[in-house]
Amino acid sequence: MSDLKVRIGSIGLERPGMVASGIMDETGDTMVRMLRSGAGAVVSKSVGSVPNPGHRNPNFTEVPCGCINAMGLPNPGIDAFAEEMEVAVKEGPIVGSVYGASPEEFARLAGRMEDYGACAVELNLSCPHAKGYGMEVGTDPKMVASIVSAVKDVVKVPVWTKLTPNTHILPEIGRAVEDAGGDAIVAINTLKAMVIVPEFGKPLLSNKVCGLSGKCIKPIGVRAVWDLYNSVSIPIVGVGGIYDHRDAIEYIMAGASAFQLGTAVLTEGVDVFSRINEGMSRFMDEYGYSSIEDMRGVAHE
Repeated sequence: MSDLKVRIGSIGLERPGMVASGIMDETGDTMVRMLRSGAGAVVSKSVGSVPNPGHRNPNFTEVPCGCINAMGLPNPGIDAFAEEMEVAVKEGPIVGSVYGASPEEFARLAGRMEDYGACAVELNLSCPHAKGYGMEVGTDPKMVASIVSAVKDVVKVPVWTKLTPNTHILPEIGRAVEDAGGDAIVAINTLKAMVIVPEFGKPLLSNKVCGLSGKCIKPIGVRAVWDLYNSVSIPIVGVGGIYDHRDAIEYIMAGASAFQLGTAVLTEGVDVFSRINEGMSRFMDEYGYSSIEDMRGVAHE
């Protein structure tokens, strides 16, 4: 019988799929629902130092083969999020996602997430539509290294770093994470994108520049994981365009130790985790893989 358990460094999960940050993870109750629907863990909404309303509407729309959004990192702030974490961590593993503008702010927020019971912290260095945050600090290897190092100095839980595909030096940034002591890399976040309404001659969404997610970005995510696998030795969590077990297996075979789902949860429903788990188990039985680890990186052989 195939084994769906995975390890991301020191963290062990019963199932390989996680909820990506920003999807069904704003409240304790929705995070619990995701765990009960077959997710191995949930990554929280990215939380900052103070409440943030995000960008004004419209800030989300569907496009062929995906979605674009410019939510602007809306969140209640780290103080208020304590209530949601208290509910969620009783049910299962919660990775606390945080964003900041400086190494000191990241370290302070990560410490709070650790206090709330997060099994790991995920540093959002990749949001493409939040001025002064995310991708703007995540495309400079020196800044990335200083942020990871600052966080490692103050927390004992593993530190994961979510990277952007909107750079030509992704392997270099991955190495900066590893050299600074980072425990895992999460790749990828959304791609910079835009939709214009011809009748109005204006961009559709209020922030104009947005992030593209969904099926159309899967080949880019798989390639990013492939490149990182050849560049770093720390675990990689693959994310981007995963909708079924074959998509997930592509990421694993490219080198990922586990994976995250975002847009598919919105479009396919919360049962998508159970369907992927069942599909992976059948595939592994049919092709003679006894564990996820047996499949990891086989495409490189």
